[in-house]
Amino acid sequence: MRNAASASLSLGSLGLLRLFGVPWSWSLAAGFGVFLGTGGWKYLYIVVRTAKRDLNGLYVLLRVKIALWHHLRLNSNIPSIFAQTVKQHPNKPALIYDATGETWTFTQLDLLSNAVAQWALAQGWAPGDVVALFMESRPLQVALWLGLAKVGVEAALINFNLRRDALLHCVGVSVSRGIVFGAELAGAMLEVSSSLSPSMVRFCTGELSVDCLASLSAQNLDYILASAPTLPPPSYRLFYIYTSGTTGLPKAAIVVHSRYYRIAAFGYHAFRMRQDDIIYDCLPLYHSAGNIMGVGQCLINGLTVVVKKKFSASRFWEDCIKHNCTVVQYIGEICRYLLSQPVRPSEKGHRVRLAVGNGLRPSVWEAFTERFGVAQVGEFYGATECNCSIANMDGKVGACGFNSRILPNVYPICLMKVDEETTELVRDRHGLCVPCRPGEPGLLVGRINQQDPLRRFDGYANQDATRKKIANNVFKKNDSAYLSDVEGKAGMASIADPTGTFDCDAFLREVQQALPPYARPVFLRISPQVDTTGTFKIQKTRLQREGYDPRLSTDQIYFLNSRAGRYEAVNEELHSAIVEGRMAL
Repeated sequence: MRNAASASLSLGSLGLLRLFGVPWSWSLAAGFGVFLGTGGWKYLYIVVRTAKRDLNGLYVLLRVKIALWHHLRLNSNIPSIFAQTVKQHPNKPALIYDATGETWTFTQLDLLSNAVAQWALAQGWAPGDVVALFMESRPLQVALWLGLAKVGVEAALINFNLRRDALLHCVGVSVSRGIVFGAELAGAMLEVSSSLSPSMVRFCTGELSVDCLASLSAQNLDYILASAPTLPPPSYRLFYIYTSGTTGLPKAAIVVHSRYYRIAAFGYHAFRMRQDDIIYDCLPLYHSAGNIMGVGQCLINGLTVVVKKKFSASRFWEDCIKHNCTVVQYIGEICRYLLSQPVRPSEKGHRVRLAVGNGLRPSVWEAFTERFGVAQVGEFYGATECNCSIANMDGKVGACGFNSRILPNVYPICLMKVDEETTELVRDRHGLCVPCRPGEPGLLVGRINQQDPLRRFDGYANQDATRKKIANNVFKKNDSAYLSDVEGKAGMASIADPTGTFDCDAFLREVQQALPPYARPVFLRISPQVDTTGTFKIQKTRLQREGYDPRLSTDQIYFLNSRAGRYEAVNEELHSAIVEGRMAL
């Protein structure tokens, strides 16, 4: 508003002076002086400091948007775009499986995905049907969801760490008609086999005994695909990716073809990847970082991707040297784990120039680039389903992206103020949300426009979950916006124990059976009762403020020591060790 007022006064002064016959040069100088004197100098300062970054961001945005509109006009989807990639690079390595050293060319990946499509048609699956994929990362997983997509069948990519109720929930919420699981997860399947629908067909990939297959009522998919036709199927949502489920059961996020393309294309252009890059993908393929930001560069842009079964800090740089990788992916604490490894010759003998991911803390950033000689870090932020992704394109240490100050309406996202007590968005007297000032914490929101592939929000398989992520009257009256997630890394469970009989060890055993490691409460707070408001809502604000500091509460607080495999009482010494980073979360 201040910039608009300064500009209006400046133009008014210019017009008035010209009306009285003042020469153009003097009028322009006077108008410019009025603009500067009324606060416009601040805007000019911002323009000078951010123009290069913002114009580069605008270039990437327009490039991706034009390409998206082009593909939408041609009714292209991921399989058809991949078909063009195959024509351009028929014999180039597409995927390399680190576990076996096996290399799949683009043609081989295309033929195998065709075999998957023919198998899906033989099962009688129709467009819109869903098949669950439950396996550790491997190239076949890519061929499976790509082949299913060729006949309009959607894959549900399930986290291979899930067990029992969480696993059943993910299979059930997607309404899967079949499931393909890896032989390495046969034990997890046995735990839930009797609870799965008898009508759900089951297939296994990998070596599994005949008796075990029989006990699971499963067929060996490898044998079926080996004899399936590889003719292209008729061309036809892409798949589901599940949220992490750190604060509840995972939600099935819908990934449409345009979203897959958008994420992969943004990564390629924003971080200046090249056609000859080889990407080291050690992230799970059931998440968007590994499957879209990583494998997407193979399917969309023709890059070679090395698929690692699981992340290994000790083998990381040796793998990069072995496969001549130039780009690596990270997430969360991966970079810190690499820094904690002993110095090895391999950590400087690689060709890696770019690390792409999210969650790199400022304290780790520079230590990582200096020790390992990685020239560029491509940090970004964005959930699978969000419409407000951002990227750090200029390498500013500690930043995950930016919101243009000079072109804010080109990509309408904003940090909005949140009430600390209620966690609700703060509204002004007109009922609209209040933007944060620079340096203020807030909630990132993105204006929804279902006609724009960059700003649409496709939501989740569960419509109630979709509605909870949408706010109305945000930027202006009658608009809607996506609300980003604010899940933390370490959860605390507050437990009411009026009798004083709570057993930490028994609780941990139950939690280990029901939840994957990342979803288990890192802290426990044992209280005689849980405080509630007058409307019987749990009072979380005080609990959040006190955290796990034993000096702020008389309640007993416990910390999950993952190395010792038990919950330990938090005293001042342990609290200091956690705060100072001497104790791993």
